[in-house]
Amino acid sequence: MLFKDTSTNHLVEVADIVTLSNPYELTVVGRYLWGEEMQDPEVFDKTQLCFLSGESLPRCWHDSRYRDREVRRLRCGTRAAEDGDYYQGA
Repeated sequence: MLFKDTSTNHLVEVADIVTLSNPYELTVVGRYLWGEEMQDPEVFDKTQLCFLSGESLPRCWHDSRYRDREVRRLRCGTRAAEDGDYYQGA
């Protein structure tokens, strides 16, 4: 699958989509696409990759705690306006 490195705007080919979509993996192995020869594999930070359209990767692909607020709200019975980044007790 092709992505764009936001720091260099070069194309990056990522073969392992499972690692890419795993929120507990912060990096992914890929190759830059330039020149006629295949480039050596490199490790890329997932937060530095985006889709070719410029849209960033889904938060659930790089943040393992992306649903913490929603879970806290359901367990504690708070509304979105009252929800903060602190534990409110049960």
